[in-house]
Amino acid sequence: MRLGVLDVGSNTVHLLVVDAHRGGHPMPAYSEKSVLRLAEHVDDEGRLSDSGADALIQAVASARKESIRLEADDLLAFATSAIREASNGERLLARVRDETGVPLEVLSGADEARLTFLAVRRWFGWSAGRLLCLDIGGGSLELATGMDELPELALSLPLGAGRMTRERFSADPPPRAELAELRELVDSQLAPVAPQLLAAGVPDRAVATSKTFRTLARLAGAAPSSKGLRATRVLTRDGLRQVIAFISRISSADLAGLEGVSPARAHQVLAGAVVAESAMRHLDIGQLAICPWALREGVILQRLDWLDGGLAQLVADF
Repeated sequence: MRLGVLDVGSNTVHLLVVDAHRGGHPMPAYSEKSVLRLAEHVDDEGRLSDSGADALIQAVASARKESIRLEADDLLAFATSAIREASNGERLLARVRDETGVPLEVLSGADEARLTFLAVRRWFGWSAGRLLCLDIGGGSLELATGMDELPELALSLPLGAGRMTRERFSADPPPRAELAELRELVDSQLAPVAPQLLAAGVPDRAVATSKTFRTLARLAGAAPSSKGLRATRVLTRDGLRQVIAFISRISSADLAGLEGVSPARAHQVLAGAVVAESAMRHLDIGQLAICPWALREGVILQRLDWLDGGLAQLVADF
């Protein structure tokens, strides 16, 4: 069957269409991204602006049109932290549904962590043993650990790369004092939860997903995207520290000129690197394996496992 997944995140609205069947490997047929940076359209009262809402409506309508053109059998549409935390989120969801015909399901942070963990488990398989999974998004950091397909513990913290950049940096590049303050903030939020994750068991493999981690791994010397999804890619803590020392001294415009760095996300790579380093330090991780599958693939895989259900039922089943 052909499935479309529409991911409304803090930075982008991403449509992924795949050909897949239960027990098979989802094969990408089409991918389309709209860079909206929805989180940057939220005012001091937590309300998503009219301009942000209009852009979202247009992007969702375009994605639905493409899914129909590509003859997708189903379109699974979900939203994460930007919509989840918006004070006018319910009204926005109703408007999206009424004007585009697409019902957006809002995932909790824990849902994000669980579905991402499922994708990581399927990618690495049972031989990977106990997994510890980290995912840095625009608005939040997801962490999960376990031996099975669903994690024993799934957590979400408001430490996304975009959020930290907006809330903590006043200049580009930021002053050293702000960088130190960000590190202290991240440490304070990770310190209480790291023991919970480690108490569940020592991981046999620590894994990272998301564009932020892929970018950091590339800056640290990992294989470029041209080598394909199956190329082995890792990010070491020592390598990450060297990356931070370098990118903390240059502007995001200069950073965007480096291979492997998306111009649309260059401004938030440094904050993401600080979050990543703190997580690796608190969880005593020396090396992260980079997984190309993440939340969207998790949604697809769970949908294939429950062919008669919808996304709302998938989340309820957790």
